[in-house]
Amino acid sequence: MCMSAALPSPATADIMDHFQGQVQVAPSIGFRDYGGVRRFSGGIATVRCRENNPLVRQRLTKEAGGGRVLVVDGGGSTRCALLGDMLAAGAVQNGWAGVIVHGCIRDSAAIAQLPLGVKAIGTNPTKSGKADPGEADVPVTFAGVVFTPGHWVYADEDGIVVSAIELALPAADNPAANASER
Repeated sequence: MCMSAALPSPATADIMDHFQGQVQVAPSIGFRDYGGVRRFSGGIATVRCRENNPLVRQRLTKEAGGGRVLVVDGGGSTRCALLGDMLAAGAVQNGWAGVIVHGCIRDSAAIAQLPLGVKAIGTNPTKSGKADPGEADVPVTFAGVVFTPGHWVYADEDGIVVSAIELALPAADNPAANASER
């Protein structure tokens, strides 16, 4: 079952209450929410690239997301944007639940209108380069967390939580699940 498609994502605070010690956590410090969805989750897919986004474009616009989250390790660079409104719209069209960028985005006002979770460390109107595609589906590390393809990520206003497996909260402790039953 793909949690991001079936039920709203559980809050990261609730996940920590039930799974602390079993998950990795990155605080929101350094990341801002830019998408129209603030709470999102899904299986992890990754791209490692620095100031070049060909693989980000390819994955979001040509590959079925299946409710996954693309984690982009841009090395924390703030010199250019790795995601813009056209790529974000492609992500929505292809079924991605969200994008977490360890770098910058652009077109933030347009991205805020899309039904997509987007976290990034900032904005920059400058386009990225296209010369070096980077690497896909490799473990990436930032914010004190290792993001491994196939593992699960949960994100909201409080932070980012990573688990080796999909997590399910007991129904009584998952307000998001209870709200969907009304």
